Amino acid sequence: MFSTDAEQWAKDTFYHTELGDSRRTKRLVKLASSLANHLGQSLVQSLKSPADIEAAYRFTRNQAIDPQAIAEAGFAATVEHTKHYDCLLALEDTTSLEFSHQTVRGEMGHTTSNKRSRGMHAHSVLLFAPEEQHVVGLIEQERWTRDLQAYGQNQRHASRPYIEKESYKWERASRAMETRLGNGIQKVISVCDREADVIEYLTYKISHQQRFIVRSMQSRCIKESEERLYQYSDSLAHAGTRTVQVRQKGGRKARKASCEVRYAPVTVKIPANKTGEPVPLYYVGCQEVGHEKGLNWHILTSEPVRTKEDAARILDYYEKRWLIEEFHKAWKSGGTQVEGLRMQSKENLERMVVILAFIAVRLHQLRYLGLNKEEAEKQSCETILSPLAWKLLWSKQEKSKPPKHAPSLYWAYINLGKLAGWHDSKRNGRVGWERLWEGWFMLQTILEGYLLAQSLDL
Repeated sequence: MFSTDAEQWAKDTFYHTELGDSRRTKRLVKLASSLANHLGQSLVQSLKSPADIEAAYRFTRNQAIDPQAIAEAGFAATVEHTKHYDCLLALEDTTSLEFSHQTVRGEMGHTTSNKRSRGMHAHSVLLFAPEEQHVVGLIEQERWTRDLQAYGQNQRHASRPYIEKESYKWERASRAMETRLGNGIQKVISVCDREADVIEYLTYKISHQQRFIVRSMQSRCIKESEERLYQYSDSLAHAGTRTVQVRQKGGRKARKASCEVRYAPVTVKIPANKTGEPVPLYYVGCQEVGHEKGLNWHILTSEPVRTKEDAARILDYYEKRWLIEEFHKAWKSGGTQVEGLRMQSKENLERMVVILAFIAVRLHQLRYLGLNKEEAEKQSCETILSPLAWKLLWSKQEKSKPPKHAPSLYWAYINLGKLAGWHDSKRNGRVGWERLWEGWFMLQTILEGYLLAQSLDL
């Protein structure tokens, strides 16, 4: 869960990092704490003294410090948090990080169909507790750069071994999770988009008794019918209707989609060019009514789906997949602004990329607490703010004497945004990443000033 104290959060996350020297670990904790308190700012802007700035640059340039060692400490901290939950969704997705700094571009690979783009890719797995509505933390992240000489390799995709393809990243992530969680993997359900609809991945998950929900990318052959999966779904009985909130993305406007739900057990056949046994799964369909090109989800899952309530739960879980996209926003353009880093080498860059990934999770936790309005209105703002901090925020924003009882968490979320100049111009009650964290930082500054004034009066 979200930690209000940046220094304590940094200790909890990185204090046990194995860097070969305890002084390096202490420097990591101090660096992470400063960056967390000065979101989106450079090393120079976030650190107070020239000595601290120089020490931070020495840390990022130190070839003896393995970025993966930093990441493993963060994953271990997440493992500790998982012990408090009975069910966890492992929300997975891949994103690209593009860098414009000329010095480091020469060490990067291509990231899009544009051959001139330069950067790295990252496949992240974020754990979310659906019953408690908590963003728990990162449990896995793989980072890589594509070989520039292999540009256009997709043309030879069919002839390459599975473990050499980028699609193997889904299985690799599951293997890493199982290594870290041990028996705890049994309470984890991987939730993936269409890119994970790879027969080898589905086979691996079933054979290792790992739970998953994957949106189908192709209408596969099934044993239950001579027709393919999507055509077969049209013949299934309706299991009720569902309203899906379609989120705004790119040029697509946010809207509500009225959908019909179907479900059935299915057995997916292995493609003719591959070997293996058929894969027994469950199917859940969610198709928008009255729109030929509207929302249409075909979902394959290992979770038993025998009732319409089971189907509804699978769709509930799949709808949480947007949280991994929100993490990427917090990491990239909206929060820590990782793509703005200007380091001199790929290795130096990756050390900072990893640290900022865990800071982005912390920001994501704070924002999700407020976005979940129904729950946030039930909770006290003292979940994230000290009594003195919320009273100072009240005096600043409400211009009146603070009440006897703490206001809600949602009140704190909205007023942290307003403190930084947010006006809800879109009338959606969603405070943006920058304004939320700027408000948080401004409140910490007000609190420090108040405490300093009090000490001087003594």
